[in-house]
Amino acid sequence: MISFLLKALIAHLLGDFVFQPDQWIKDKQLKKAKSKFLYFHIAIHAGLLVILFQFNFKFWLAFLIISISHYIIDLIKIHLEKRINSRYLFTYDQLAHTAVILGLSCYYYPQELTFNFQLSNTALLLSLSIILLTYGVAVFIKIIMSKWDLPEDSDKDSLSKAGQYIGILERLFVFSFVIMQEWQAIGFLIAAKSVFRFGDLSRAKDRKLTEYILIGTLLSFGFAILIGLIYQACINEF
Repeated sequence: MISFLLKALIAHLLGDFVFQPDQWIKDKQLKKAKSKFLYFHIAIHAGLLVILFQFNFKFWLAFLIISISHYIIDLIKIHLEKRINSRYLFTYDQLAHTAVILGLSCYYYPQELTFNFQLSNTALLLSLSIILLTYGVAVFIKIIMSKWDLPEDSDKDSLSKAGQYIGILERLFVFSFVIMQEWQAIGFLIAAKSVFRFGDLSRAKDRKLTEYILIGTLLSFGFAILIGLIYQACINEF
């Protein structure tokens, strides 16, 4: 069951966060069911499932249900975007997709609701953690931080997507430090980032930018630490 669950979740994260460009999302929001990218998106999910399950069509029903349900859930989300807060809608959307995957896991393995990992699942668990750290968490933080709009915090003088890559790298570092039990290194990383962000903080006219940067940093580090602790706890079950 765990192998099935991890593979399905990895396929979902890759399809939703890695292989879905912003252009596709905007086109889906504009054209809804008429957008060709909506169908490309579903096809990518189906293809990832087939590949990760190594073309084992014993799970053909799961491939079909996940693909169709993903289409329906995404279509509902698109039509509700102007009616429901984007943060809540994103959460409901991800919970719905996860519920489908969990339901199928229980359907295929009703007697295996335990966490008895096999050695081959180590790589799957690590892959899932890395995808979450690099893309999944970035989306979560973006959704949370969208609550605040700071026009003075412009990206005109920054490298393209520099903040995104910095966030990815810092979360990977923190995750590595957690599983290596090098907690003091996390403190050093926070101190180093604070030094480099001193210029941003010093130019702030009030506390808003300082608080904005602090919230983003704490969310990034917090998610990385949490994922690291969960990964470590799962590994200890071997």
